Amino acid sequence: MTEDQRRAIPFAVRAAIASVAMAIFLIVLKSYAAWSTGSIAMLGSLADSGLDLLASAVTLYGVRLAAQPADHDHRFGHGKAEALAALFQVMLITASAAGIAWRAIVALGSSEPTQGAEFGIGVSLIAIFATMVLLAYQRAVIRRTGSVAIVADNVHYQSDVLLNGSVIVALVLDQYLGWRSADPIFGIVIALWLAYGAFRASSNAIDHLMDKEWPEAMRADFIEVAARQPGIKGIHDFRTRHAGTHDFAQFHMEVPGDITVAQAHKVVEGVERALHKAFPKVEVLIHLDPEGHVDTDNPLVEADVTPHWFGKRA
Repeated sequence: MTEDQRRAIPFAVRAAIASVAMAIFLIVLKSYAAWSTGSIAMLGSLADSGLDLLASAVTLYGVRLAAQPADHDHRFGHGKAEALAALFQVMLITASAAGIAWRAIVALGSSEPTQGAEFGIGVSLIAIFATMVLLAYQRAVIRRTGSVAIVADNVHYQSDVLLNGSVIVALVLDQYLGWRSADPIFGIVIALWLAYGAFRASSNAIDHLMDKEWPEAMRADFIEVAARQPGIKGIHDFRTRHAGTHDFAQFHMEVPGDITVAQAHKVVEGVERALHKAFPKVEVLIHLDPEGHVDTDNPLVEADVTPHWFGKRA
């Protein structure tokens, strides 16, 4: 683990702690609001905050575990613990969406109005402001660490802003305009939005667990740095993946076949220094090949990824 990665870890942990504190605050606030107003939309918002607390606690555990250094049984570290924590969040979000939708559907046949709109609206406005502050902090941490667990938590709390806004609209339509079905209908809308958020979060987490390649632009930038170093004749079998806040890249690098092992080693060290300077969070593994060497007949593996810089055809 690099020094930059070690410095990034506390930021992800602090962001997870902030999420737990925010969830507790919102649960206390919304519990009284749901009891006072009788709103299904507010009840749905409370249920979501309750699951936020559990999800944020799991996120905290996940980022703390992912921060642990590599050991004998986990040579590549524990970064995928973040993706597992994110998937657990997805299950909770999905369960919350199903429960809210069911309660809202049942309430559609009821004509009983909600009450205390002013209080419910005030609580929702406080929740929106507090959540936006948390989102801003999480985005800063994500830019610094790339934590997939914090990304999933951020997606969840983004839905909270819309959710609380929906509660306000539902209360206004129900109590001021007399549209009695507004509250349960918005409850259903909230449930659908939560389900969509769960899908987005699960897609990101699964990509990490399945070792999806970096975005093409990032791959190209990485290879450009490596290819511009002196002594390189080609790069192939370039593979990348994410694991929590850690990135990994490996490739085969060709050098002239008539140089000594010591000379080839200097070329490798030069490439590693340049890559570490440009991509300090990436752990690099380089396999050395003499120019023109063919490792396998697999065309995907053997594709040269440096045609732009060396004038070759892949």
